[in-house]
Amino acid sequence: MTMKSNPLKALEKLGQSVWLDYIRRDLIKSGSLARLIEEDGLRGMTSNPSIFEKAILESHDYDEDMRTLARQGKTPAEIFEYLSVQDVRDAADEFRPVYDRTAGTCGYVSLEVNPHLAHDTHATVQEARHLWSLLDRPNVFIKVPASNEGLPAIRQLVSEGINVNVTLLFGLPRYRQVTEAYLSGIEDRISLGKPVENIASVASFFVSRMDTLVDPLLESIMAKNGDKADIAKKLHGQVAVANSKLAYQIYKGIFTGDRFKKLASHGARIQWLLWASTSTKRADYSDVKYVDELIGPDTINTMPISTLDAYRDHGKPRVRIDQDVETAHWVLEQMSTVGIDMDRMTQQLEDEGDRKFCEPFDHLMETMAKALPKYVGTE
Repeated sequence: MTMKSNPLKALEKLGQSVWLDYIRRDLIKSGSLARLIEEDGLRGMTSNPSIFEKAILESHDYDEDMRTLARQGKTPAEIFEYLSVQDVRDAADEFRPVYDRTAGTCGYVSLEVNPHLAHDTHATVQEARHLWSLLDRPNVFIKVPASNEGLPAIRQLVSEGINVNVTLLFGLPRYRQVTEAYLSGIEDRISLGKPVENIASVASFFVSRMDTLVDPLLESIMAKNGDKADIAKKLHGQVAVANSKLAYQIYKGIFTGDRFKKLASHGARIQWLLWASTSTKRADYSDVKYVDELIGPDTINTMPISTLDAYRDHGKPRVRIDQDVETAHWVLEQMSTVGIDMDRMTQQLEDEGDRKFCEPFDHLMETMAKALPKYVGTE
């Protein structure tokens, strides 16, 4: 495939940045990341505790560092911090030419705060400051969950000039709160007479998990026949994309409004919408469903390797995010008609998201703790 015909490269021309939802040391050291940047137009990278768990436990790339750190008496948490910070730093250095060439629009790598801090504002702020200082790169994001307790942390961190990737975002009301936290943080910083032109932020909307949760509920309604069954059939497989399309409409309204225009006059950047969890979980859905349907200006799609490969092979790049918006409104309105409460669904997804990041983090800590005697030679 020539770069000219590569669908991934075409997305950039349509205003969407392609990021990789994956990080691993051998990807960076082997030159594979540099090739993805050059050949596929990759413009950023995200990480999370689940990704690091697989990277560290399913390879031997980290053994030497783990042995050295274990012999220094480091705890599993300290070792994980060192390994993850080093990987994110190295990846950020690979993306630095992209960051410089695009004047800070692209080229970012994300590192998440400890997932157990999702409901502790003060501890989240403290850890985010700590990680930001350790990373010491302008083209990194600190990932902070979009929990109730995360919102004031987002505002505080932005006011301090720390780049924030707001993660685990599912619902439209919460998205409005996230944009409010970002804008308020920018306003706080301006009021202190500090510069805002280099502050970057993204709001990471998790997409496929919505369909994964609601589709079985809709199928149960469909099986009962009747009027609700007919509506449920029309909603089936449509909720995640509809939810995301309406988030984009909210985004446009906020970041073209008078409040943001005033901030932009001081150099403030928009908070980009990022589509996360874009791999398809069902075999009967297109494996590029959550890419093709959500292409639009000023958006980011962060894809796992499998989705990146699939889109390179058979993606159909075209701006679609503004299409069928009336239908998207109808889809969400009809959810209550069939007895599904969207607020309850998004809260459930947020709670499950916390667990899905805490569990692999805890498993990694436990596994590393068991391995430390081997590394220090006491076993």
